[in-house]
Amino acid sequence: MPRKLLLPYKSVFSHFRAPRGLHDSLAMNAARSGYRGFSANSTAASTELAKKITERLGAELGKSVVYQETNGETRVEIKESVRGQDIFIIQTIPRDVNTAVMELLIMAYALKTSCARNIIGVIPYFPYSKQSKMRKRGSIVCKLLASMLAKAGLTHIITMDLHQKEIQGFFSFPVDNLRASPFLLQYIQEEIPDYRNAVIVAKSPGAAKRAQSYAERLRLGLAVIHGEAQCTEQDMDDGRHSPPMLKNATVHPGLELPLMMAKEKPPITVVGDVGGRIAIIVDDIIDDVESFVAAAEILKERGAYKIFVMATHGLLSADAPRLIEESSIDEVVVTNTVPHEVQKLQCPKIKTVDISLILSEAIRRIHNGESMAYLFRNITVDD
Repeated sequence: MPRKLLLPYKSVFSHFRAPRGLHDSLAMNAARSGYRGFSANSTAASTELAKKITERLGAELGKSVVYQETNGETRVEIKESVRGQDIFIIQTIPRDVNTAVMELLIMAYALKTSCARNIIGVIPYFPYSKQSKMRKRGSIVCKLLASMLAKAGLTHIITMDLHQKEIQGFFSFPVDNLRASPFLLQYIQEEIPDYRNAVIVAKSPGAAKRAQSYAERLRLGLAVIHGEAQCTEQDMDDGRHSPPMLKNATVHPGLELPLMMAKEKPPITVVGDVGGRIAIIVDDIIDDVESFVAAAEILKERGAYKIFVMATHGLLSADAPRLIEESSIDEVVVTNTVPHEVQKLQCPKIKTVDISLILSEAIRRIHNGESMAYLFRNITVDD
């Protein structure tokens, strides 16, 4: 039986030539980083953070169009291929929260149906985070939003300083809850010359853990304001006659439940010495500023000569700029997780700290499969 002649590998395929343009296409795919950053915001002011993040990554924002139709519906169009890529949707939440949420959901679903490999939401301020606990005849809206995001196609979320860390348990996919405190601590050390003569203040006992974390890192004293007006539920209709009495209904004789003693707010007091010192109030969200203004007034009465407010998310709703400008607060320092350029024009006391560095590093590490532990160094469970 004659032996077959085995030609060398090169000579067998020497007649094959790639179609015209294929080499250029392969080179282009090899040059691609394998991930894209998109902004789902329809307003230019809300895309500033996304631009800063992509600039740090040496990339450009993905090509997309997000707009509102005349009937109010949101439309999203992806203008480039995302097949098989890691997509990061950088979504800041402006005042129109519900529109921003719909933009995020629709873009995530559009990317999902365009065969993106992973869809990671970069949501520095997670909306509805204050509605994370059950209220009387209410609902946990934050959990509903988490389910909607998963259904839309998100596979991972990067956020910052969740209002309650337990919110991470609402999601069926990984959540990285970054911290803004290193940037705010750096601001205190660099921009407040005599910060060694400061005291960290919690404007309510509930904020004491956060204030304690700041005080221990700066080696400063701690003060807590007690007696601040808290949000209370109305107990006028408490359900004692529910269900309604029916004819011939049998009622357990002698059913008398013990009544809880009504809460009485104590006079507002400051636990700790603030006389002749700088008071730095720390919190995660500053939205309605009435409580911060009231805290500043009592601190001023107790002898504090300068008052700073440090917060991660500066929502600054309604008349917040005017109230801050007219108050005893000397400076309000917030990060750019939420766009607030309009508020800064109305109130020069508002200062901004850029946190795009940590968000861009988180994106890079997640895409490359690197550990995120470096971004959480020296952060304890209680922080």
